[in-house]
Amino acid sequence: MDEKSVKNPRMPQGQVSFLALGGIEDVTRNMYLYEYKNQILIVDCGLGFPDETMLGVDLLLPDISYLLEVIKKGKKIVGMVLTHGHEDHIGGLPFILPQLPSFPIYASALTAALSNDKLAEYHLPRSVKTVSFDDGDVRIGDFAVSFIRVTHSVPDSANFFIKTPAGNFFHGSDFKFDLSPADGKRTEFVKIMKSAEEGVLSLMSDCLGADRAGHTRSEEGLIQNFEREMHDCQGKFIITTYSSNVARLNQAIKAAESVNRKVCFVGRSIIKVKQLAQQMGYLQIRGGTEAQLSDVKRFKNSQLVLLVAGSQGQENSAMTRIANGEHKDIRIDPLDVVVFSSDTIPGNELTVNALIDAISKKGARAISGNGQEAFHVSGHGSSGDHMLLIALTKPKFLVPISGTYRNMVAYKTLAQKMGYNRSNTFLIDNGQQIDFSASTAKLGKKIDTKNIYVDEVSGEEVENFVIRDRERLAKEGVVIVMTEVKSSDGQLADKPVVIARGSSIQDTQNFSASLQAELEKNLALQKSRVTNWVHIRRVIGDTAERHIFKKFHIRPLVLPVVIEV
Repeated sequence: MDEKSVKNPRMPQGQVSFLALGGIEDVTRNMYLYEYKNQILIVDCGLGFPDETMLGVDLLLPDISYLLEVIKKGKKIVGMVLTHGHEDHIGGLPFILPQLPSFPIYASALTAALSNDKLAEYHLPRSVKTVSFDDGDVRIGDFAVSFIRVTHSVPDSANFFIKTPAGNFFHGSDFKFDLSPADGKRTEFVKIMKSAEEGVLSLMSDCLGADRAGHTRSEEGLIQNFEREMHDCQGKFIITTYSSNVARLNQAIKAAESVNRKVCFVGRSIIKVKQLAQQMGYLQIRGGTEAQLSDVKRFKNSQLVLLVAGSQGQENSAMTRIANGEHKDIRIDPLDVVVFSSDTIPGNELTVNALIDAISKKGARAISGNGQEAFHVSGHGSSGDHMLLIALTKPKFLVPISGTYRNMVAYKTLAQKMGYNRSNTFLIDNGQQIDFSASTAKLGKKIDTKNIYVDEVSGEEVENFVIRDRERLAKEGVVIVMTEVKSSDGQLADKPVVIARGSSIQDTQNFSASLQAELEKNLALQKSRVTNWVHIRRVIGDTAERHIFKKFHIRPLVLPVVIEV
């Protein structure tokens, strides 16, 4: 099928199923599937960050169990397209791609560069192909994808117009309509309207700001606010933001240059983005402006602007280590000002608030929340932006994505105000399929999805039961029960030894004696030679857990150690 035939209208054929493996309700872990016949097109491959209850977990990933299952049954991934360079849209690539067969991946210039850098860091022999916004449709199997530039908080962000034999879809990932963006590259409204002319069966739209009134403000004016605050600041001026927010980095650099302050980049992720963006011409910094981290002590505090990674309070991030006094080169001083120039991702409120408290305890001034309005503009559209995209694309159906359920409900309300029936807007969960045909849409099968926890250092998945064990360890400690059991008849050979750590059990000697009586009673049924030591270990563990709860009303992690004698 050539490009010309794609543009010619024809009767839609077959059915396309849409499925989110991540990105619904929790905002992060964005990964969406479009399925036509035996072909699958993937949009985005993001990661998420754990909350305080997910002990020892570094990252969260989309659950690709369904993908692995259907590939075994003969379906084929024909390609992947990436909307923009934020971690919640590309961060899962090093962990997900090794589990999948090879297929082409496409992205705009900066998105491809950030993705390829990430893949190279993990020594993966995969690469993302660069697509220019001036290129025509990218043909991926029976799908044809048009890249449409939109404004967001990272350059080269794209929405996709996806053409299929069964109908056309507009994938409206993270966007806002800024008519005077910092980089001067506005949303391609003409392309959006041309998509509408070809017909849009469904709009899959970012909905994160759907509950905010009006339109999201422009980036214009932030530089002047930074300049004013830098001029008045008597100490270090510290800005923490998303590492990939190149427009914000440029604004901070320009403001620093205007008040003759040196700029230092702090944090591995922000340094990597700075280097990539500078090589590609996206980031401008005059010679002599940048100060290396090793040189900051040569300058007075009042001469410095620090651009620091870790605005979400991530554990071990540069901003967290600085706030906690654990950074070897930077410390917070009373005259410093710390600006949070980013939105708090839903779910990160506690960690961000703890970070702000730590900064405030050092005597510095932290600008966040309502106070940060002069120094931050959201990269997500508000209700007016969402209604405008609906009006421009004129879809038959609507599917809000990349937002909390509250945002999704707000989006559905906006659609009703614009005359859409309630039944034409689908509020779905991760794993809920929607089946589209020529002019209809209905809920399909529901696929079970689960949280995939990852240790970033090892790259290994962490199972749910491990998280539960960690929670029990943290709350009520661990009790080790060491028992010698005679292999001849399964009875105790000696008194059990009990070791308790982090629990309220103090007198382990007395407890050991009472536990011995319980164990002897429960092992009495075993009169023959032991052949199933797993069963013996389970009996001892279960007995110990029940006895501990009966005496102390606690549920520590119990580890039975059985020694055969």
